Amino acid sequence: MQTTKETQAILDWLVGQSRPREQVRLTRRGGMRFVLALLPILDAMTIGLSFALAYYLRFANPLWPYYAVYSSAFYFQLVLGLIPTWLILFAIYGLYEPRNLLGGTGEYARVVNACTIGIVVVLCYSFFVRGLEQDISRGWLLVAWALSVPIVGSGRFVFRRFIYRMRERGRFLTRTLVVGANDEGRLIARQWSVSPAAGVNVLGFVDDRIAPGTMVEGVPVLGNCEALSSLVKRLKVDELVVVPTAVGRETLLEIYRTLGTNNGVTVRLSPGLYELFTTGVQVQEVGFVPLVSLNKLRITGADAVLKKVLDYGLTIPSLILLAPVFLVIALLIKLDSPGPVIYRRRVVGTGGRHFDAFKFRTMRVDADAYLEQHPELAEEFRRTGKIKNDPRITRLGRFLRTTSLDELPQLFNVLLGQMSLVGPRMISPPELEKFGKWRHNLLTVKPGLTGLWQVSGRSDLTYEDRVRLDMHYIRNYTIWLDLRLLVNTVGVVLRRKGAY
Repeated sequence: MQTTKETQAILDWLVGQSRPREQVRLTRRGGMRFVLALLPILDAMTIGLSFALAYYLRFANPLWPYYAVYSSAFYFQLVLGLIPTWLILFAIYGLYEPRNLLGGTGEYARVVNACTIGIVVVLCYSFFVRGLEQDISRGWLLVAWALSVPIVGSGRFVFRRFIYRMRERGRFLTRTLVVGANDEGRLIARQWSVSPAAGVNVLGFVDDRIAPGTMVEGVPVLGNCEALSSLVKRLKVDELVVVPTAVGRETLLEIYRTLGTNNGVTVRLSPGLYELFTTGVQVQEVGFVPLVSLNKLRITGADAVLKKVLDYGLTIPSLILLAPVFLVIALLIKLDSPGPVIYRRRVVGTGGRHFDAFKFRTMRVDADAYLEQHPELAEEFRRTGKIKNDPRITRLGRFLRTTSLDELPQLFNVLLGQMSLVGPRMISPPELEKFGKWRHNLLTVKPGLTGLWQVSGRSDLTYEDRVRLDMHYIRNYTIWLDLRLLVNTVGVVLRRKGAY
């Protein structure tokens, strides 16, 4: 394919930029070599630290119930032999394979398994050499295992955060081309642009239907699929991401025939239904046929356990401490206006199940009838889901809303497992239609008492912004995001910004 002058200028710029950047920044090939060189050193240090602390706690600690002095020279020599043994086990468990690093909780699960097998190896060794040498203390082994898992895991956690920070500064980047600039390709590129820790540097799109030089999501279309091989070579591409919904079957097969066995570039296939696959997938072979199934829940495994610990760990103490506040608010609501203390709002939870979200009543009891009598207010509510300066709100109700005290009863929804402390904004069944193609994703996560919408403007946001923020939370969930949002929520509530 003959490239246009504009596309040629873009290519020349990208190639020119790659040379100086390679001197100060590491791309995927150099970056992973750096990571794989440092990780065994880090692991050796944390393993050695675990054994050393275990020795102190078992033999040099007078508080140990069976205090005894063992040969430090024997254990020093033993540890020198154990460290390389454990590093070999780590390699067997895939802890130095790029695909298992820097993403998800699977890496930590492998650490637990490798450390456990490492202790089993030592136990077997102590059984066979019993009586020939000094016996290995079982107490020391138990303490060493108990320390090795968190210490090695913490070392890798800190190292992972270091790599993420470097990626945000433009280092350890994967030079990537996206083959297909349709809606799915654009969504993928947009997701990477807001996730710098992923370390993906999208150089451009390759598409047969869009003119070269066109800017899409801030990056250029560099050519069509016929020029793919030359683009990969010229731009020193590390990874190709092929969007199957944007290319024909024959084109897709040709890309894999041409570049699938090229050791210099990794070819990946996007899911084809990005809007649905955001929740995560499982691949299972049935009769040697790989089948893909969608996860019914976005947050699973260790992430789900940590989120539940956070929910119950904060909710139960909060309910105990806030019990007097609940009683005072309930009394004031009764004195302020006639009607029940608790308002039950019918909302949608995980899997599309409906439940009643609890709130302190902030409106007059005839609020629905009042809305029917004022169509202009009904239209505003239909359009935005909120009414600014809502005349149906009681005197006390306005204070409860601006201080967010009306939301406190939802702690009981968290306790019942219907909600989470942090999550997407809870919505009523009719509102679900406004999420369009993202509805499936919304139903895979519990609604939250707070979330991105809470710290980003609350009621001042447009409905489109609320949907966008909810999807961003679902796609980018981590337990650290939850913790950060909980801390930020305190400041937002104190400032009373966007609450009405």
